[in-house]
Amino acid sequence: MSRLLILLASVLLPGLALASGAEGGAAAEHTRLDLTDSAIGFTAIAIFVLAYLLVVGEEFIHLRKSKPVIIGAGLIWAIIGWVYTRHGMPELAGHAVRHNLLEYSELMLFLLVAMTYINTMEERRVFDALRAWLIRKGFGFRQLFWLTGILAFFISPIADNLTTALLMCAVVLAVGGDNSRFVTIACVNIVVGANAGGAFSPFGDITTLMVWQKGVVEFWTFFALFVPSVVNFVVPAAIMHFAVPNEQPAASNESVAMLRGARRIIALFLLTIATAVSFHNFLGLPPVIGMLTGLGYLQFFGFYLKKTHYKCLARTDNPEHNDQMGSVVPFDIFSKVARAEWDTLLFFYGVVLCVGGLGFLGYLALASELMYTQWGATSANITVGVLSAIVDNIPVMFAVLTMNPDMSTGQWLLVTMTAGVGGSLLSIGSAAGVALMGQARGKYTFFGHLKWTPVIALGYVASIAMHMWFNAGYFDVLPG
Repeated sequence: MSRLLILLASVLLPGLALASGAEGGAAAEHTRLDLTDSAIGFTAIAIFVLAYLLVVGEEFIHLRKSKPVIIGAGLIWAIIGWVYTRHGMPELAGHAVRHNLLEYSELMLFLLVAMTYINTMEERRVFDALRAWLIRKGFGFRQLFWLTGILAFFISPIADNLTTALLMCAVVLAVGGDNSRFVTIACVNIVVGANAGGAFSPFGDITTLMVWQKGVVEFWTFFALFVPSVVNFVVPAAIMHFAVPNEQPAASNESVAMLRGARRIIALFLLTIATAVSFHNFLGLPPVIGMLTGLGYLQFFGFYLKKTHYKCLARTDNPEHNDQMGSVVPFDIFSKVARAEWDTLLFFYGVVLCVGGLGFLGYLALASELMYTQWGATSANITVGVLSAIVDNIPVMFAVLTMNPDMSTGQWLLVTMTAGVGGSLLSIGSAAGVALMGQARGKYTFFGHLKWTPVIALGYVASIAMHMWFNAGYFDVLPG
């Protein structure tokens, strides 16, 4: 019975793992307790499963996803601390949880800076201006289908896929809101495009960011996934194209002016990304140091906008010009920090600590042996993508990174891509899909997306085949 539970946990929840050798050294590796076949281990698994069931049911019970995993993380580590204290080794558990917190803090601060920039550009009406421009051009449904999908593909590597999907969905609803068939197909295409676009950029998704910060794939190597990602997007889009109504909606005259400083903030965001890459590639420092330096750029520019706010208003009595200058309130950088997706950031904390705790109990070797030794790396990495359509890709990818299987760079690129694009198979498989179900409620639904799952799966398989052919050379290269 115990082996059955372990096998089930390893297959369905490959996130039950944390490498502990690095944090504890050789001595820690010899003294760490193996609790995989104990009541303590099974209790911890039950806590995680219960917490994750509450996460999955967020849409129905309206309980934010961060709450259950935070409680679950606390309970799991409380159990670990109790057991190790009884065995006279409290420092071993303490060292392990601090290692987890360090990994989380680097990713959390990186994401916080990125979210702050995105919120700032949103407040400066950058995305509203883009949406109004698209609507004003009077594209037909089929043109809009391809344009929103392509823009989702190319914007998501810079902005996150959630923001990108919401922006493109707003365009679709504004132009074709009365045509439910068009909205459904266009939203499916946007989700696929946003997830595929995020897969080839270190900044495009949390999973790619984790892989880059872990150091197993170099920054420029991610772009080897560009062609497979294009295939992942284009194959289903080309098939869905024929189901899009061949109609011409009415154009709109809506015009939105960006607020003062918008273009300079975009430039600062690009400079921040360049700083993070340079700190990592040339100075050997964590990318988060470069991102926090970039936050300083924005703070200084925000100070300038705030100090010159009233001076700009005094230049003209034209209300439209005042609106463009940002006449409602002075610029405040900390309001943008406050508007970050804190539920997502805290959910990430809970997942990292839960996964870390379960792995510290001893599930790392079991899951790694099953997936990467018995199944083989290719089968395991393809399965990871399918699992990410059901289980959030954050714990799945964190599990793979903490298992740290001995794989070539080509295999690391494969699991990075599958974890990113696998979420497109179901509407609940990615943040973009979940958000669009709320934004286009009643038009883009779970079953509306499910209808196109076979087509999306075809793109999934085609992208894997393209990667294994196009990037064959990377399968003989060791990571790092």
